[in-house]
Amino acid sequence: MGDMHEGPLAELALRLRTLRAQRGLQMGGLQQRTGLGRTTVSQALNGQVVPTEATLAALARALGTDVEPLLALREAAVRQPAASLVRVVRRPVRPKVEPSFEERYLNYVAERHSQLTVVGLDLSRPERACWPLDAAYLSLELAAERPEDWPAGNEESDWPSVVVKRAEHALADRRRVLLRGLAGSGKTTLLQWLAVATARDELPEELADWRGRIPFVLPLRTLVRRGPLPQPHDFLSAVGTPLAVSQPEGWADAVLARGEALVLVDGIDEVPKEHRGATRDWLERLLAAYRDARFVVTTRPSAVPEGWLASSRFTELSVRPMSPIDTGVFVSRWHTAARHSSTTEGERSQLPNLEAALQVAVRAQRDLAQLSSTPLMCALICALHRDRRGHLPHSRMELYEAALSMLLVRRDLERSIDVPEGIQLTEHQSVQLLQRLAYWLIRNRQTEMERATALALVDDALPAMQAVADQGTADQVLTHLVGRSGLLRQPTADTIDFVHRTFQDYLGAKAAIEAHDLPLLVNNAHDDQWEDVLRMAVAHARPAESADLLRRLVERGDDAGEHRGRLHLLAAASLQYATEIDPAVRRLVEQRTRLLMPPRTPEEATTLAALGPGILDLLPGPHDLEPDEVTPVIDTAAEIGGDQAYAFLCRFTQSLPPNSAASYALSRAWKHFDADEYARDILLSLHSQDHPTLNVYTRDQLNALRILKPIKSVAFYQAFPETDIIEHLSPEHTHTIRLHGQTLRDLKFVRKLPALKDITLSECHQLAHIADLSELQLSHLQLIDLNVDFPFDTLPSLSNLTRLSLFTPLPWASLADLPAPISLTSLTLNTVTEPSITGISKWRQLQDLVTTSRLGSPEWQELSTIPHLTGLCIYKYNLHHAVSLCSVTALTLMPDSDPQLGLVPDLFPNLQHLLINCSKARPDILDISPLSQLNGIHISIFYASNITGFELFAEDAIELYPRPRTMGT
Repeated sequence: MGDMHEGPLAELALRLRTLRAQRGLQMGGLQQRTGLGRTTVSQALNGQVVPTEATLAALARALGTDVEPLLALREAAVRQPAASLVRVVRRPVRPKVEPSFEERYLNYVAERHSQLTVVGLDLSRPERACWPLDAAYLSLELAAERPEDWPAGNEESDWPSVVVKRAEHALADRRRVLLRGLAGSGKTTLLQWLAVATARDELPEELADWRGRIPFVLPLRTLVRRGPLPQPHDFLSAVGTPLAVSQPEGWADAVLARGEALVLVDGIDEVPKEHRGATRDWLERLLAAYRDARFVVTTRPSAVPEGWLASSRFTELSVRPMSPIDTGVFVSRWHTAARHSSTTEGERSQLPNLEAALQVAVRAQRDLAQLSSTPLMCALICALHRDRRGHLPHSRMELYEAALSMLLVRRDLERSIDVPEGIQLTEHQSVQLLQRLAYWLIRNRQTEMERATALALVDDALPAMQAVADQGTADQVLTHLVGRSGLLRQPTADTIDFVHRTFQDYLGAKAAIEAHDLPLLVNNAHDDQWEDVLRMAVAHARPAESADLLRRLVERGDDAGEHRGRLHLLAAASLQYATEIDPAVRRLVEQRTRLLMPPRTPEEATTLAALGPGILDLLPGPHDLEPDEVTPVIDTAAEIGGDQAYAFLCRFTQSLPPNSAASYALSRAWKHFDADEYARDILLSLHSQDHPTLNVYTRDQLNALRILKPIKSVAFYQAFPETDIIEHLSPEHTHTIRLHGQTLRDLKFVRKLPALKDITLSECHQLAHIADLSELQLSHLQLIDLNVDFPFDTLPSLSNLTRLSLFTPLPWASLADLPAPISLTSLTLNTVTEPSITGISKWRQLQDLVTTSRLGSPEWQELSTIPHLTGLCIYKYNLHHAVSLCSVTALTLMPDSDPQLGLVPDLFPNLQHLLINCSKARPDILDISPLSQLNGIHISIFYASNITGFELFAEDAIELYPRPRTMGT
């Protein structure tokens, strides 16, 4: 059994031993914390047997770590004996019976995508630089932003603006996903895992509704080079699938039409910008024809704007940087794979010590921790750390330079691999040739080229490189570069590309500087495909050149209204890459950057955070901020992370007023830092003043709640056992609890919290009922994304309930059947089932209503009979059907077309506060002049760019979000 489970089981044992050493626990202490026997603990730590799931759960709790990565290793160990087989179990095939085309195709997908190429795993033998996907796949975190059209001003406004989940949880119940992620963040690997797990019928329980589908993997880098994007019958041939010739006529169309397809479209950012509109049209045609198929589309973050596919009901998710725990798991897996690929006992014997040293370094060194937050960069760091016997460069550019040296020359020399394929190139010669290829790809906005094109570029270079030309033909030199450089690969027989886009950008930037192509760089700086090229060009340039480049970038930004912000922020991001820069140019760049700062929206915070730690020097502190800037500034620093950001956030704890939104922002930032330290230094001081909701995403945060007792308001965003949820809560003090994505079947444990007044249940899909809530004195209940058949029969027993928020499918056609207590004063209905509000008048005490249901004349008439209705928020409305509602003093409009403001004064004559959220409608011109008939009205306008009628109102009567920027503000 030891041999059988050598890989993942040994890795699991090493991980447990490392954690025990980091926590300083002896065997006896570990036994005491877990309640397990000595033999059980010893066998788990030594990898003698596969531990049970219960054993791993107990060990994870005692060691203060997330159990999911440990369970993933256990699962890999359990199934390793069959790992070498292609395990398609969708339809059992009888012996000697010809498999169907579908079975052959699923086997092909499982085999074709079952290996993951890892940059830098074994550089002397590129064919060894692969991991089995089973062992290599790391479930990363994905983030979903709260929709812009959530009601403003309600208590849901303190719900986190970003919800983070593991990939399989985040994808659950989604039909169409646009996945954003930086270079090397793992987007393609996630698609690869989805394809293989679907083909093998091995998707986890969270993705049970994705099972039984047939995956189509469509890399756009390949498709766009071949001409028009393919129709379904050409999907297989377009990506070079050998089975395409035997595909039955109409098979792909039938699979898509039945809703059995999983279409995985990789790399919108690898499509030239001018062709992305056509790519979206192609996608939308597929979506219109095959509405029940599932789609996952990937892109770099800045390649397409927010909401690019929103009209097609895509959910946007973003790949998060790897957490410290994820990085630790990745480092461990890399070294395990490296041990298997090593050819000498001496090299294998050094790897455990190198791994232990690197595990400490990636946590202790801030720059290194930031660099290792993506799988690509983490793999490079692992490879360099091994190659340099534990000595690492610290900056991004030094890391690339060292990686190139290692990939191109040093590895072969140190392993005595001399003149492979009869060609011997110096590092400089290899770089010169690779630069030509990279620069051609960048100039032509391609990420893949015909082999014939690459051959012509090399052939053009050889007359000026006599030492290379003497060794062989252009074909031989190109074959050497593909086979030995570790930077190029040949995905098909007739195509060449770089193993990762990052290396293409690095080498292309070097070529641009050497060619003095500063105008070309600046003229393309608005294109997201050139962003990294610009940054690296500043790094490659000599001081005078970098100053000239940045000055040109600022000047073009000054002249380009549409791209001004993007170009000026790119100049700011590039400053940190310059080794030496003219102080006058630095001042010029910083002056322009300050016009874009501080951030005023979540979107601006995300954009600034992407610029890296250098932006912290430009962010003003808490005393220099307007109210709408405080939360985005905190969010920016939190996204950047690291010691400097931590010190920056500490300054906010002494200057926040009670109950401020910034308190909630600081609470959300908790997940970016060490849980205990952040709780003591930041949350404890907030807690003593304000008691903001504590957002718990990790086991470490859960354990740190002990520092913050008594807990008054808490939200759990990871599935925890009931005993862990309640461990640090207080029967006397805990009044608010939010349970998100829990695996609870009932709520008996909440009876131990009699002080509870407010509870949220979100995506608790195994919850069968809420009968246990009847013993509490709840005043607010919020239900989000529960099962479609969830029973609501307990609602009448919640006699103290005054506020009910329903963001979940409802089983009734109208509110007449909603069994809520008649004591309700606030009701929110934001649900895809859109029941009629007929029957709403039975709640005579109702004061606030939020509804996404369409309102016709009968519904408006019934609303007019509710005597105390003062607050109203409506979506998808038509005010031509409305009647006058004299009681309404606060109105929120969420238009999806014409906001119909001309009708508002007559329909709501006593209106005092009006919020117009144009995030969906985005009108060309919003004319607010009709509202001047309302005396003393205060108007808030969200996401409208062109507004007329300002002159009819007092200066303080209009509030815009985002607040416009001028040269002075």
